[in-house]
Amino acid sequence: MRIGEIAALVGVTSRAVRHYHHVGLLPEPARRANGYRAYTVRDAVLLARIRRLTEIGLSLDEVRDVLADDAGRELGEVLAELDADLERQEREIRERRQGLAVLLEAPLASGVPLSPALAALLERAPATTSPAAAKDREHLALLDTVVDEAGAAVFAALLPLAEDPGVIALYERLDALEGAGVDDPRIAPLAAELAAAVPDGVLAVIPEGEPSATGFGRVLLDDCPPAQRAVVHRVMEELSERVRRRGSS
Repeated sequence: MRIGEIAALVGVTSRAVRHYHHVGLLPEPARRANGYRAYTVRDAVLLARIRRLTEIGLSLDEVRDVLADDAGRELGEVLAELDADLERQEREIRERRQGLAVLLEAPLASGVPLSPALAALLERAPATTSPAAAKDREHLALLDTVVDEAGAAVFAALLPLAEDPGVIALYERLDALEGAGVDDPRIAPLAAELAAAVPDGVLAVIPEGEPSATGFGRVLLDDCPPAQRAVVHRVMEELSERVRRRGSS
């Protein structure tokens, strides 16, 4: 094989092959009478091994150490390991594509694909023109991207809350605080009612400690005007306290 052929076979560039020669990872093969390098199957196996090791994050010095350990191994053993690696990569690609297919089939919110669990939650939620409700749905879409497997359980736990017509009234009361100050007397009772309305199943993804210290907590607080921020902060504190009480019981 010539350099372009081995590069295409392994899935790297000819430039990468030359670089591996330059740094001493891939020995240069013998040249033919016409001056072209003549690569063998063993060269291709070694090049594939280098590619795989760099893909998983090893530095070139670390790759060199691994290859030194491989020097005494039989070609068949290395080939079997590479084949197993390819099988694992194929499996991971299939799993990612299956997950992508689910997202592509789900409805979109603000142009962002939703998980089936969140899509089901939003479909059950009553229609409303409340700005606070619209903002809360944006926050749920953000949460959908950061809680992974726990998200389905959280959104399922929120279903009874989404179907409660009284929740719209709570959102409207939150809307009414948009221009209010942080000493508004409506803040404390509204926060208490909102916290009480959150089902226990949601507590599973709330970490113990100061809720506003988490990245998601900061997003929620920064996205609100002062009085609404005070309500949200009180709700977060109450939910965090419920988490602590559950953990100690």
